[in-house]
Amino acid sequence: MILYYHPLSSYCWKVLIAFYENGTPFTPRMLEGEGVAQEWLALWPIGKFPVLRDSTRDMTVAEASIIIEYLDRVTPDKPPLVGDASDTTLQIRFLDRLFDNYVMGPTQEIVGQHIPFLTPVPDEARIAREKAALDKIYAWLESHLPEQGWAAGDRFTLADCAAAPSLFYAEWVHPIPADHPRLTAYRARLLARPSV
Repeated sequence: MILYYHPLSSYCWKVLIAFYENGTPFTPRMLEGEGVAQEWLALWPIGKFPVLRDSTRDMTVAEASIIIEYLDRVTPDKPPLVGDASDTTLQIRFLDRLFDNYVMGPTQEIVGQHIPFLTPVPDEARIAREKAALDKIYAWLESHLPEQGWAAGDRFTLADCAAAPSLFYAEWVHPIPADHPRLTAYRARLLARPSV
């Protein structure tokens, strides 16, 4: 399996964490390598990353969460990162989307306001709205995350693969408030995890 990725992308981190957690061998192909971008675009002309190419099964898989679900399917001997059709699996998928959309989404908007070639003059009102959105999701997470373990229970899952890069970058642009010890402790557990 070949994973086309960029090391600063939170969605690529998410997939890399899943591979390291799962222990399945793969070949990482960083998009900045010579000729790699051409290979990647030939596989996925949409131009988004990460993209997985599994030549053994003649499959090209795009989108981070789908790549992780695919990894679960092709490695049934490994602990699942997603699961079956249970309520727990719905919670895992919900939290995956929550971290991608409600933590990483506002974080990306804030970062985008500070990239001069994208936004010559940062929109301070937009930045304030995105920080307010992060405050809301931080508060929700503080009240809904378990005190110990992982986002969806005792085992490390797709939700945690999404949470690690999201919370890593979010902390840079809008720190988690001191009165959120549960969220702060969860972020620390994530960053201490060997796969992360």
